[in-house]
Amino acid sequence: MGDMGTTNHSEVTDFTLLGFRVLPQLHILLFLLFLLIYTMILLGNVGMMVINMKDPWLNTRMYFFLGNLSFIDLVYSSVIAPKAMINFWSVSKSISFAGCVTQLFLFALFIVTEGFLLAVMAYDHFIAICNPRLYSIQMSTCLGVQLVAGSYICGCISSVIETSMTFTLSFCASWTIEHFYCDDHPLQRLSCSNIFIHKLASFCLSGIIILPTIIVIIVSYLYILSTVLKIPSTKGRQKAFSTCSSHLGVVSVLYVAVSCMYLTPDTSPELSKVASLCYTLLTPMLNPLIYSLRNKDVKEALRKILGEKKKIYSFF
Repeated sequence: MGDMGTTNHSEVTDFTLLGFRVLPQLHILLFLLFLLIYTMILLGNVGMMVINMKDPWLNTRMYFFLGNLSFIDLVYSSVIAPKAMINFWSVSKSISFAGCVTQLFLFALFIVTEGFLLAVMAYDHFIAICNPRLYSIQMSTCLGVQLVAGSYICGCISSVIETSMTFTLSFCASWTIEHFYCDDHPLQRLSCSNIFIHKLASFCLSGIIILPTIIVIIVSYLYILSTVLKIPSTKGRQKAFSTCSSHLGVVSVLYVAVSCMYLTPDTSPELSKVASLCYTLLTPMLNPLIYSLRNKDVKEALRKILGEKKKIYSFF
């Protein structure tokens, strides 16, 4: 392919995903762990989308947001997990240049979209708890659709910027990516270009995405906390806190991991891999459990669907 000192990205046909630096014997254990988590992601998120579509009682803004959250989690975990599992058994652990571009683009698109969607959901909770009488006016169906569409648009714009910046770099040092999927920081380490401007632009882009969404979430929950503390009923306070704690739990895991990955110096590749696991696999697995299985409406809808299937099977 030419001299290693002058080869650029246009001549690269394959990258190698190094994955986790563990003993080969542990690859089987990691494969089984990834398989278990990914199976739970598939069952939880597909199940949530099916329940949303099947039950008319769940045709509300909150469940519309949850349905989109499940779709986003399903897509970006599917961009990462299957390839990672294949590489546990593969000798070459290679990914094509086009595959690497696609993986980075889709992952960046949906992870950013999720960040904005979580901010939208925090605002939705704020309206529902702090202004319940005006909820149908302030959070109309049209506005809900616009907010979700805006989240996808922001995700798409940021993904185009990040992917185009990353793959205009020259890769001449090595084609071995110190990660289990194609991501911006590991790809930067392969570049022989001057990446100061790239790092600065990447940091600014991450800040523009992360900080405003965090501010919306924090402000929304400060108002929610103030309102909940004024509720005279202990049962009412517990119900409100239960709903909010679920959302805050997911937000905390996602944003702490993403902030560690993109807003801190890139000093430890292994630590970056662990942080990446939190938002590539752990969060998509936990979202259906936290948001859905603790929800009485979702449980009732699930019982109805399972009851209908039992009737069909008993008929045959």
